[in-house]
Amino acid sequence: MAESTEFRLVSPGIDDQGRMPRKYTGEGQGSQKNISPPLEWYNVPEGTKTLALVVLDLDASEPDGPIVPWAHWVMVNIPASVNRIPEGVSGRLEELGGDYGEIKEGNNDWKQPGWRGPVLPNHGHRFEFRVYALDDALRLGNKVTKEKVLEAIEGHVIGEAVLTCIF
Repeated sequence: MAESTEFRLVSPGIDDQGRMPRKYTGEGQGSQKNISPPLEWYNVPEGTKTLALVVLDLDASEPDGPIVPWAHWVMVNIPASVNRIPEGVSGRLEELGGDYGEIKEGNNDWKQPGWRGPVLPNHGHRFEFRVYALDDALRLGNKVTKEKVLEAIEGHVIGEAVLTCIF
């Protein structure tokens, strides 16, 4: 069987049924709570300079309002040499050193930097992890948000890889 050359995103932390374990959520157990999930990507497109990550709850809704995708994690300027984000590193990327020190975590929709896991009124929400392969680094200043990233990447996306799971 031929090996896939498709740009792919996977998480060794998400189970075979596509469910997000509780430890990655705000509903975890004890200290096993709000841990950022591990991610790995393969076959990054040629010409990629950096990658960006946006994680959205596709089924979030405003109180008494419409469904509005809610950002749980935003990362930019992931060097093309990096092909994985280890479990639990949100807020600690600089500690890993090397190329990880170049990554910037943006603000989620709670206006806080880094990963924040879901606490849901009802379960069954779809979470979309999307990695964008970009032809340049993003220069967004200190306050990086989902909106700024999605606007800045226009015209710079070489490829996208998506992982969807349920919580």
